Amino acid sequence: MMRRSLRWRLGLAGAGTILIALGLSAAGLALLFDRHVERVAVAALEGRALALAAMVEPGPGGAVFRQSVADPMYDRPFSGQYWQVELGSDLRRSRSLWDMTLDFAASPPDPGGSRVRTIPGPRDEPLLAVERRLMVGQGQAPVPLRILVATDRAALTRARQGFLGDLLPYLAVLGAFLLAASWVQVTVGLRPLRRIGARVASLATGARPRMGQDLPVEVTPMAAEIDSLLDARDRELARARHRAADLAHGFKTPLQALLGDAGQLRDRGQHDIARSIETVVAAMRRLVDRELARARIQSDRTQAGADPAGVLHKIVAVLRRMPQGAALDWQVSPAPGPMARIDPDDLTEALGALMENAMRHATARVVATVALAGPAGVRVTIRDDGPGVPDAQLARLVQRGVRLDEGGDGQGIGLAITADIVDAAQGQLHMRNADPGLEVTLHLHRATPSNPL
Repeated sequence: MMRRSLRWRLGLAGAGTILIALGLSAAGLALLFDRHVERVAVAALEGRALALAAMVEPGPGGAVFRQSVADPMYDRPFSGQYWQVELGSDLRRSRSLWDMTLDFAASPPDPGGSRVRTIPGPRDEPLLAVERRLMVGQGQAPVPLRILVATDRAALTRARQGFLGDLLPYLAVLGAFLLAASWVQVTVGLRPLRRIGARVASLATGARPRMGQDLPVEVTPMAAEIDSLLDARDRELARARHRAADLAHGFKTPLQALLGDAGQLRDRGQHDIARSIETVVAAMRRLVDRELARARIQSDRTQAGADPAGVLHKIVAVLRRMPQGAALDWQVSPAPGPMARIDPDDLTEALGALMENAMRHATARVVATVALAGPAGVRVTIRDDGPGVPDAQLARLVQRGVRLDEGGDGQGIGLAITADIVDAAQGQLHMRNADPGLEVTLHLHRATPSNPL
């Protein structure tokens, strides 16, 4: 699941980038700190080298050593601070070197210049050393003076470790802040995708006709393609419905003529042939009526809205004029009630088939109620007090051409048409035995003012 999540992929990519950047920053800062500390150490060694040059006193007869520089850190053996001075063939060393002599460079620096090197110390530890060369004395033969001042690199390493120890907690806090900021950035950046998902869901339920163009620029082309596909689908559905309606209307006249021929055959005494023709014509008429009803089902229900309670009252007013309906007690929810998102003509046809079916099987009463079903639904329930339907036959009621009551005069397509209408409105149709009677429930979407998402 996480591998298919765009949020997690962007978050992990951002986290990886932040961690790499922080790692490179820590390495870069450590390198800069090393260079800075080394420059400071070299500057200090340069100063000590100039101080050691004061040990040499030039004169007319040459140059001689004076008293050594007094410094406690050079008196303690292996203290990590060392110096060595060579004046001609005379060599002097700090007491800290004990009995070891440091190596001068094979090629000394130019007179007045200096050179920074790393050399081994008395205990083979690496030393940062500054070697300086001077010419001391007057006349044609000045005496060369070479000064070597060194310090243990362990002090520089400890300074670097201390710097990193102080730096890492701050980098950790900075990394946590950047990770949180990256997650917020991803969340805010992906928020418009929720609008796309909501609009696609609205397309499926019919709450919106199209995706629209008031979306982020990056997803507008995709929305435009979806709208183009929907336009093409609606045009194709309209053409298909028109063709089905034309075909169904074209069949009605020949079928009526066949019924006339069957009547003539019956008058001539050919009852078997007439009955066979009438059976075939009845089956074909069911198909024709079914296709005509499906062709009338509206394809665009975005702006459609109907009052189920009002439709029920109109249907009951018609059914009460029939002898069978006049003898029943009709109990219907008061109108107006909650509005359902369905075409009024489609709802009238669907509820008309259900109410007529309830009238045909009711003993004394038919109850029809309309109520809200959650925040976005409308529930229409129609119940009679008749014998009901065997549980094994409930699923067959919405099948085309199925009539459980073979003694009636219906064609067995009313409930099937109702199922088509409810399905086209993205609703649901449920049936159950209410003991007594059959209870049919329609779940439809509630009609609400369309607000752009």
